[in-house]
Amino acid sequence: MTTRSRRETVHFKHPFRLKGVDRLLSPGAYEIVTDEEMIEGLSFPSFRRVATMITVPGVAPRKSSMEMIAIGSVDLLDAQRNDASARDE
Repeated sequence: MTTRSRRETVHFKHPFRLKGVDRLLSPGAYEIVTDEEMIEGLSFPSFRRVATMITVPGVAPRKSSMEMIAIGSVDLLDAQRNDASARDE
């Protein structure tokens, strides 16, 4: 099975929450890693998402460490929409 990983950086202007993350996350840039696998048997290359992960700062006392947490792609999109529609204060 052929797999690939895509990396992208998303930016949040406001504090936000994600399902699967048990704390409020600070505004800033976050790396997103999406793993996809090739769908076999098609006459053209096509991939399906099998995992989406976000890299977040660790919690005290390990604030200098980073955690990679599995999240839902829909939950990420919802958080991005909420952030875009939130008023700047």
